[in-house]
Amino acid sequence: MTAVPGDLPSLPRRGPAPAVDRMSNAELARMVEAEHPYRGKALFELSDRIAIDNDAATKVAMLTRLTSLRRARLFDRVSLAWSGIIALLAAETEHSREVAYEAFGALDVEEQRDMLDYLEVTTIEEAHPRIA
Repeated sequence: MTAVPGDLPSLPRRGPAPAVDRMSNAELARMVEAEHPYRGKALFELSDRIAIDNDAATKVAMLTRLTSLRRARLFDRVSLAWSGIIALLAAETEHSREVAYEAFGALDVEEQRDMLDYLEVTTIEEAHPRIA
């Protein structure tokens, strides 16, 4: 049986993407917390600020604890929460690494094991991912 376009449910329309590059860290964090349709875009904008902004790093670390981000998959096993932790590690600042370790520690043991396996390290402190 072939589906007719009218038979398929339509996806909700997202509307135009917000100008996240002009938003404050607090506004971006609220978007993520509210599960806004562009929450990933907001998280990535915050992540881009980590290396030069400790407040952004702190907010990303806090947001990785949200169940909604731990369940939302970017691909394969990688969740939005993992992407935040990876961004914190990749920034390579003292503060970003410290809060990355705390965020990693908040994951359940199985998720920690999976993330270490994905990063191909035995401890989180050994992880030095690069983001292109």
